[in-house]
Amino acid sequence: MSHPDPLAQERRERLAGYALDTPFQALSRHWVRASMQRRYVYNFDWLGRPIIQYPQDMVALQALVWRLRPDLIIETGIAHGGSLVLSASLLALLDLSDAIEAGDMLDPRASRRKVLGVDIDIRAHNRAAIEAHPMASRIAMIEGSSLAPEVVQQVRAFAQGYRRVLLCLDSMHTHEHVLGELNAYAPLVTPGSYCVVFDTFIEDLPPRFFPDRPWDRGNNPKTAVRQWLAGQTDFEIDAEMEQRLQLTAAPQGFLRRMG
Repeated sequence: MSHPDPLAQERRERLAGYALDTPFQALSRHWVRASMQRRYVYNFDWLGRPIIQYPQDMVALQALVWRLRPDLIIETGIAHGGSLVLSASLLALLDLSDAIEAGDMLDPRASRRKVLGVDIDIRAHNRAAIEAHPMASRIAMIEGSSLAPEVVQQVRAFAQGYRRVLLCLDSMHTHEHVLGELNAYAPLVTPGSYCVVFDTFIEDLPPRFFPDRPWDRGNNPKTAVRQWLAGQTDFEIDAEMEQRLQLTAAPQGFLRRMG
């Protein structure tokens, strides 16, 4: 017979309180705006590669990976490769955990767990650094637009046979592009797993906050998520994740596939 976990219950009650704490939520949104003005998310590396993410979102990803134990993580948007390395290292920890539990020797070359990254422009120096990284054996990359039919076909073919798939969308942040990615790749997410749509926070920033970018309030990942979810019956927003993080680039962007 299992016993109630007092820590988990305390956490649930605290998060429920956050959902009603409008001053705290406003403070969190203000900090996100101030931090983006100061390019705060460009300050971090993961295992030696630059990663353009909030630390809170990195922690959220590790929590999802540990709980879901995916075989494949698909990421659109590569940049410097830090996010690919983060995902690969988390999959390596899953393999280590499995090996310890089974009492087996760990051979990373034998692991089937992979990260697949897609980007329209993988710059040569970034590709070289990723391919030279100790996590490289767990990483595959496809260069091309994530919406190009041939790229979509390659990704779908790569994903065949994987039992648990986690998806992260973090490339072009316009409404139409993200909507296209959701239509193309969300069906690959296995029931119980997640599609994480980054940079939904653009909708919460003032208009023209990014004057040199094609996305803006009214034209961004959050507007795409809202339109896409209106036609879905098997995905839902994990609101508790946003309450837990407060500081996140993906408000309303943690989408759980039900079932």
